[in-house]
Amino acid sequence: MSLNAERAARAGGAGWERRKAYWAFKWKEYGIGYLFMLPWIVGFCAFVAFPVGWSIFNSFNKISITAEGFQYTWVGFQNYYRMLFENTAYPIILITYFSQMLLVIPLILIFAFFVALLLNQKFPGRGFMRTVFFLPNVIGGLLLGFIWSFIFVKGFEALGHLTGLAFFQLPWLGTASTAFWGIVIVSVWQFSGYLMVIYIAALMNVPQALLEAARIDGASRMQLLRNVIVPLVMPAVTICLFLAISWSFKVFDLNLSLTKGGPFGSTESVALNIYKEAFQNNRYGVGTAKALIFFIVVALISTLQVYATRRKEVEA
Repeated sequence: MSLNAERAARAGGAGWERRKAYWAFKWKEYGIGYLFMLPWIVGFCAFVAFPVGWSIFNSFNKISITAEGFQYTWVGFQNYYRMLFENTAYPIILITYFSQMLLVIPLILIFAFFVALLLNQKFPGRGFMRTVFFLPNVIGGLLLGFIWSFIFVKGFEALGHLTGLAFFQLPWLGTASTAFWGIVIVSVWQFSGYLMVIYIAALMNVPQALLEAARIDGASRMQLLRNVIVPLVMPAVTICLFLAISWSFKVFDLNLSLTKGGPFGSTESVALNIYKEAFQNNRYGVGTAKALIFFIVVALISTLQVYATRRKEVEA
């Protein structure tokens, strides 16, 4: 063997040993972590990645139910074209739902924050009041919707007869405007409890020394809230805003249990519209295309929200 060939063989062997040592180090450093993550990775691939990929495939097909099972016919972007241009009801519902979100989400965030401020104070029965405000999250959407439908119809009717107040005598689930406000009330009551817990955890981590220093410097309560407390709890605001946006897009069981999408489809959520399209009208391809457009819109809004609030955190 020539001298050059012998040197090349030695260099190749040394390179292999270095790569082997490198991967051994990587496995020692990260291998146990990946093993612990393996159940989640398997679950994600089986229950998230595969269904999403299959949904994307379905959105480009016309799906028919035959005696042999589902029959797929490739139609390309035809389902998207029909959804956006031939049947304009879905874009209108989507835009209407966005306008409702602009009202519901700030109400949820503000209500949860001020409830957290109140329940962060020391007073007798504080734990009980926290439990009461968190209880709607334990009950769940469908059952909570049925409870509130009874309150709106029977409970408010009885209170209206007893008190004579016009507020209780409104047809809460009978007209479009009152049904919308009924859903707003229930949404704020249901979703605020979970966000309240996050806000309370953030408020408990605010340094008391910093608050005392601001009070000594003459800061009023509003200045203390605006210039000290809110900047310090901005990470919690980011989480709560993200959760509120995601929850508001998934209000399906609440609308269904309260109004069944009525009256006149005024409270029909995007999810309820997708359900009707896919299962009641046997148009699975179009329904899947709607769901994917809905998912893309939610992902874009959530990404922009996280980016904007992260910038606020850095500035604070």
